[in-house]
Amino acid sequence: MLPLDGILVVAIEQAVAAPLCTARLQEAGARVIKIERASGDFARGYDAVAGGDSSYFMWLNQGKESLVLDFKNEQDAHLLHRILSEADVVVQNLAPGALTRAGFGSQQLRVKYPKLITCDISGYGSNETVADMKAYDFLVQAESGLVSISGGENELGRIGVSICDIGAGMNAHAGILEALLKRDHTGKGCGIEVSLFGVAADWMTVPLLHYDYGGKAPKRVGLHHPSIAPYGGYATNNGEVVIVAIQNEREWTRFCETILGDVKIATNPLFDSNNNRVKNRNALDAMILDITESLTRASFIEKLQTADLAFGSVNSINDFSTHYALQRRVGTSSTGEAIRHPARPIGNIDSNEDSRAKSTQVPTIGEHSHAIRAEFLSNTDS
Repeated sequence: MLPLDGILVVAIEQAVAAPLCTARLQEAGARVIKIERASGDFARGYDAVAGGDSSYFMWLNQGKESLVLDFKNEQDAHLLHRILSEADVVVQNLAPGALTRAGFGSQQLRVKYPKLITCDISGYGSNETVADMKAYDFLVQAESGLVSISGGENELGRIGVSICDIGAGMNAHAGILEALLKRDHTGKGCGIEVSLFGVAADWMTVPLLHYDYGGKAPKRVGLHHPSIAPYGGYATNNGEVVIVAIQNEREWTRFCETILGDVKIATNPLFDSNNNRVKNRNALDAMILDITESLTRASFIEKLQTADLAFGSVNSINDFSTHYALQRRVGTSSTGEAIRHPARPIGNIDSNEDSRAKSTQVPTIGEHSHAIRAEFLSNTDS
């Protein structure tokens, strides 16, 4: 038995944020009915690398049931109400106000269905000043200041995955689980709101506090930590980069002794505290690179392991594809092709059956429309 067996989720969703949230609910056992327009979720067309499906759609929509439905159609609206009357959760990330205008706003639904949990995912929240702003992931990365602290010293950088979308989906998932627990105590549903900007703002707490109370924002430092040193990437003799992470003075002393070959460097006034090392980062990095650029990556890593110091290789996607820590599951594209992709990140160590490896299929547009209509509409309704 999975934790959410018996839970019915209605997903009025598109793109990444809401589909990720409902994908996690589905993986935990919930039944997810995905509402699509006749042309389908536009994320279906992002690319076609996963057996004819887009990589995004393959990742986030396995095991869901696809129902094509038009809110403006009276019969379809009636069908949706029939489904919602039996649902536990409804998740939506359409344009702000779209569902309210169609008669399916979250507050309206909770009045009609008191046990229903509603989750609205938006770009910037419900504030009227920003409610109409387009809010794709990269735009929110830029608006929240995340881009301003990412990238190299002289170059802005986008985070390489849709991190604000992903974060919003994860927070929505957590909020829904909290709401389900609350409903167990109160018998009533509740409304949850998550915005991409709000998630990014939460993650930007440390840079913001540095600016508001320290007088300046962290600078972009590429493959280095802005406030800890040495904590960053160092090239070896063939150009391969290894990330070194020194967290305290004990580790710094071992680093000086084992890597730099001189334990006295640890007490040099230029480098005898993290603040001093950050202040004198250029001199510190030059000293470290003088050593690392004479070593192979393997020999540098061996020295770090000998000193019990934290490190990570800057791997290519090719390296990642064969990484010893990467676990995979097999999903099936809407065309029937097996697609190996990363396992569900949440595993149940007490279960004999590892749900992370469970194979599920991506639905075609409207694949389950006929069956769902038959299930929720009586003969007199249809």
